[in-house]
Amino acid sequence: MHVPVMLAESLEYLAIRADGIYLDATAGLGGHTRAIAERLTTGFVIANDRDPESLATARQNTAELSGRIRFHNGRFSELRMALAENGLARVDGLLADLGVSRYQLTDPERGFSLMSEGPLDMRMNRSEGEPASEIVNTWAEKALADLIYSLGEERRSRRIARAIVRARPIHTTARLARTIEEAVPRTGRLHPATQTFMALRMAVNEELEELDSLLAIAPEIVSGGGRIAIITFTSLEDRRVKQSFQALAREGRAEILTRHVVRPGEAEIAENAPSRSAKLRAVQMAKER
Repeated sequence: MHVPVMLAESLEYLAIRADGIYLDATAGLGGHTRAIAERLTTGFVIANDRDPESLATARQNTAELSGRIRFHNGRFSELRMALAENGLARVDGLLADLGVSRYQLTDPERGFSLMSEGPLDMRMNRSEGEPASEIVNTWAEKALADLIYSLGEERRSRRIARAIVRARPIHTTARLARTIEEAVPRTGRLHPATQTFMALRMAVNEELEELDSLLAIAPEIVSGGGRIAIITFTSLEDRRVKQSFQALAREGRAEILTRHVVRPGEAEIAENAPSRSAKLRAVQMAKER
């Protein structure tokens, strides 16, 4: 079953109005989208996601609320198109959950999971860009090590990159995971390939670049008095969101609603373990004078 992360907190900070128009920038399988739509009467929510396969599932999961939902397939950098298609310049609130969906992680064919055999893909949209195998099999050792260190925050990046280069060609997730585990044996509860897989996924999907686009566009497309809520899962993401929101506050363009980062409660973590890394930050855009 799909469990949306920090659902109650997200809804609280969005402060949804029944006649409002909202944008779920990361619809995924439709969990947050559904909850927003259930609170609307004359308003509607735009469900955006760059993964067309997840979006198709979200349509099915929210079918009985279809009158209050408009779907759009696109990246963060294309969010203005999502609004334009609906005759809008602005919305009353925006939510983004930057986590990878459980569907993507558990379907071996998507190539995100290090726990099962599948093609080394990792693309959010399999119709665009290059798969992770391109990086793994063609990048120079130093470039690979730098990538794993900077995006995965993996201190053993040089040993891992050296092992990957020696084991080429690598075309499956299981082979890559084994190669890394042999180079840097497990020391804690995390699989030693976890951070490398994350780094590759972020690079393949240009995730930090797209997050920067989101942080630039969101204040321009959310109306005065409207709210922006973003859930992150890595320190690299959270740092960017925190600094962006602080800049908006300094400029008098927004008020920070989360003085301290909001984390999921113990009950949610017990029920949905991946939520333990989630952090939520929110701002309210200043009303126009």
